[in-house]
Amino acid sequence: MKSAPRLSFILVAATTLSLSSCSSASVPSESEVISVIEAFYGAMKKGDASAAMSAIAPDAVFLESGKLETRAEYEMNHLPADIEFESEVTGKRGPIQVKFDGNTAWAIAMTEYDGEFQKSPVRFVSAQLVVLTRDSGRWLIRSIHWSSRRN
Repeated sequence: MKSAPRLSFILVAATTLSLSSCSSASVPSESEVISVIEAFYGAMKKGDASAAMSAIAPDAVFLESGKLETRAEYEMNHLPADIEFESEVTGKRGPIQVKFDGNTAWAIAMTEYDGEFQKSPVRFVSAQLVVLTRDSGRWLIRSIHWSSRRN
């Protein structure tokens, strides 16, 4: 009886296809990633350091102006200045472009800043690279790299 192995193959193939279609719910979503990034920047704009840091992974690193900061260093030394800056200067962020590789996402965006900070004029373009990972369905920021140029 050659039909028994063929039937087994068909059942295994059908089960595999069925299970793989069930896993489509875990396909990464651009909107989920963008909402984490926007929540981080939005919290800074509101002056909410705790909410901003809730989007950051425990082992995250930050890069800016040739310096590397751990999560703790960023929270203590840099975040207060970022919150002050965001409260005083208007930024116009362009579209956020998101790419995925499994449970890793990276997003890039450009933001134009124009205004006054600490009584000095500010006008520059900032490039942001944000790397996120998804664990147990939740996206967290693992690294942010900011660079800028005069506009």
